[in-house]
Amino acid sequence: MKTSVRRTLTAAAATTALMGLGLAGAAAHVTIKPDTTAAGAHALLTVGFSHDCEGSPTNKLTISLPEPLVDAKPEIVPGWTVEKVTETLDEPLTLDNGSSVTERVGQIVYTAETPVEDGYLQQFDISVQLPDREGETLAFPVLQGCVEGETDWAQIPAEGEDPHSLDAPAPTITLTGAEEHGHSEDEEPAAEGQPAEAADLESASAASDDSSGAATAGYVGLGAGVLGLIAGVAALLRTRTARG
Repeated sequence: MKTSVRRTLTAAAATTALMGLGLAGAAAHVTIKPDTTAAGAHALLTVGFSHDCEGSPTNKLTISLPEPLVDAKPEIVPGWTVEKVTETLDEPLTLDNGSSVTERVGQIVYTAETPVEDGYLQQFDISVQLPDREGETLAFPVLQGCVEGETDWAQIPAEGEDPHSLDAPAPTITLTGAEEHGHSEDEEPAAEGQPAEAADLESASAASDDSSGAATAGYVGLGAGVLGLIAGVAALLRTRTARG
């Protein structure tokens, strides 16, 4: 009987651990959120992360820009130094307007003065002009450097493959059709008399609330699962005791 109970407890502990790892893995990504995905538009890309490298704090982020992008204007963030890395092209690149360039900004490198511990959100804004290529998906590989170790978020999913199934997927955006007045079609217009800035802040707040709600729901679900496992084990122990 003791062996049976021990096996039950071991299985319960393993299941709980796997549930926790699944929730953590879903959140452990570097993300890029554009304020617009319209082909040919000027976009503000928000790069963010809130995790470390398996317990080691983050001290560097190297963001690689896809070749259709030629230039980028990174945000100056307090507590971080930033560098634009220029690369010489093997062959001149012809732009959408017909002109050609021989150099481009290939990477943006942020280095922390104080490493960022796990569980703290860090974001950077980068201004770029998106290429006029509707329907194309752009990948932005990100190398996350830590005090000890690094994570290379550079995996590109195959056609039809779920990017969430990858261990370290590269952040991507897909270019869409032209927008009116520089806003996406799914944005609600600002209320009459309400400044556009206020509407943007409300949208950002709503997005933040949705993200927080999803995370909270995940942890609540995990907690409920753990409690259910504990209750099941307790019932089994009571049954074993009664039979004994």
